[in-house]
Amino acid sequence: MITASQNKKPLKLGFIGGSVKSAVGHAHWVACQLDERWQVVSGCFSRDKEISMATGQAWHLPEEKVYHDWQQYIKQEKAHLDAVVVLTPTPHHQEVVCQLLENDIAVICEKAMAANIEQSKKIKQALDNSKGFLAVTFNYSGYPMVRDLRRHIESGTLGKLKQIQIEMPSDGFIQAEDKMCPQAWRLQDGDIPTLLLDLAVHVHHLTGFITDLKPQSINADFHHFSIFNDIVDDAYMWVNYEQDFRASMWVSKTALGHRNGLKLRIFGDQGSAEWYQEEPERLHIYNKDSSRVTYDRGNCQYQNEIRDRFKPGHPSGFIEAFANLYTDMADALEQFKAQGEYNSPYVYGWSHAHEGLALFQAANVANKERRWIDLTTFEKTE
Repeated sequence: MITASQNKKPLKLGFIGGSVKSAVGHAHWVACQLDERWQVVSGCFSRDKEISMATGQAWHLPEEKVYHDWQQYIKQEKAHLDAVVVLTPTPHHQEVVCQLLENDIAVICEKAMAANIEQSKKIKQALDNSKGFLAVTFNYSGYPMVRDLRRHIESGTLGKLKQIQIEMPSDGFIQAEDKMCPQAWRLQDGDIPTLLLDLAVHVHHLTGFITDLKPQSINADFHHFSIFNDIVDDAYMWVNYEQDFRASMWVSKTALGHRNGLKLRIFGDQGSAEWYQEEPERLHIYNKDSSRVTYDRGNCQYQNEIRDRFKPGHPSGFIEAFANLYTDMADALEQFKAQGEYNSPYVYGWSHAHEGLALFQAANVANKERRWIDLTTFEKTE
């Protein structure tokens, strides 16, 4: 059972972006403080002064700790912060992340880390120059049963891994017109379609998280089904991983009937497993004879992955999973401050995030040229 703050002093956290008008700000604000490992003390929540001030008021921050110029915010508050969460639109991450690192401020960046490979490489240069701390949030691996699945795979429950089918369908771009109000930046595609920056980075992350395997080549087929012009809103991708492992990925914002249908099925030669994000407390394991065992927090084999805030039978969800990740990032930052590095199995930084960006920039080329792209040589040709 998790105990309040585990007698550790909360780390001081700031936000750039993430206002009350944003898609993810409130989720981050609640999750980061749920277990009292972080305290939000200041922020530049929006370039719009009124929106930023309204956010500060909603979150009971002193007026003098709320800014609408993020560069001024960094200058004035850097001495009073342990880390800053970057929640601006993805195309603007690179500029903000780099300036934070250049000012020796630890960074927690919402996925996707950047909009393309070029931006990612600029972040890497700033990270190397500063020798700073960078964590990128992929919150679905915070779910206890996903972590339990990884432990099953590590222990050999599924045998030699063969393939994964992983999907993340949603219907946000095919609802009635009066129900749809996507942010303008989500309706512009660059080197990597925004659909992939929004959704596919999660399926890449989860595949790597539970298998610890690296992608080797990719092919893709992109589609457009919505009323929003000139964007990809549905995508199939097929990925060859090392050790002869295969992945079939589907992400969509035009799949009617799905709110957030993240689902994975992974197959080995001794068993398989299935997990569905909208029923997150159940993990199904299928044995060699096709018999099924369903695990939950009450009968989990790896109890140290559970992090109960209340007893089994009282469902935990998305915010609690996010809070697990924020606790892990607090542990990682404290280790980094003490030792100059961290070794958390749950906190991912530049390398993993960059791998996903390279994968999906290659997918864009694969779709346009109708061919497989070799990831081992792809970046050399970009």
